[in-house]
Amino acid sequence: MVGEERLASDLHGAVARGEIVAHYQPQIDLATDRVVAAEALARWRHPELGLISPAVFIPIAEETAVIHSLGRFMIDKVLETLAGWRADDIDLEVSVNVSATQLTALQFFDRLDADLERFDLAPNALTIEITESHPVLDTPSIARRLEDLRRRGLGISIDDYGVGHSSLKQLERMPATELKIDQSLVQDDSVESLALMTAVVELAHWRGLRVVAEGVETPEQLELMRELECDRAQGFLLGRPMAAEELAALVR
Repeated sequence: MVGEERLASDLHGAVARGEIVAHYQPQIDLATDRVVAAEALARWRHPELGLISPAVFIPIAEETAVIHSLGRFMIDKVLETLAGWRADDIDLEVSVNVSATQLTALQFFDRLDADLERFDLAPNALTIEITESHPVLDTPSIARRLEDLRRRGLGISIDDYGVGHSSLKQLERMPATELKIDQSLVQDDSVESLALMTAVVELAHWRGLRVVAEGVETPEQLELMRELECDRAQGFLLGRPMAAEELAALVR
């Protein structure tokens, strides 16, 4: 078992060494069955330890402030990929995870504005997924900047809804355009999970939010998401995370 100290040490400089790569998991529109978007996911290819799960290295990145360089790399890579797809007439939206730690650095918003302009991309090509469970909107300046991005057309997604600190209060306060139902609910066939998902979808649609079901792994789960009237779905049944070139070939 590799210790956290070793991983934290190795994670410093991993971006510069080219060990962090972006993979893309497709999302399908449940009304048309077409791939319309993708979630960008960071992968760490350690030269000695092999592929390390984001569930392991993302918390370490947040604790050590490496999350800022890692998050910066991911957004740059996503925008570069989007620009390349646009040049090849591939019209996909991409979402990228952003932690609350990144949002507390207000230069994050300025650099995001500059990057969108640099790559000549409309804001609606990108959705940022808020991954932290603690209430980031307790900081008024962050709430205002997120609201400004939303008004300009950038997507704001509440990720992993239905677990942890997710609440109706959070849904009301977040200037969101999208809600992602956590895979633990999608894969739970209990009456309680079904009731919760039904209520969440109805409330999200009432508030004008798009609903994405995560972690769809069986045809039965996919059919249930259709019945619940989710807008989009992603999961291993529909496509595993893959390189940008693979996803482009799939769409073509």
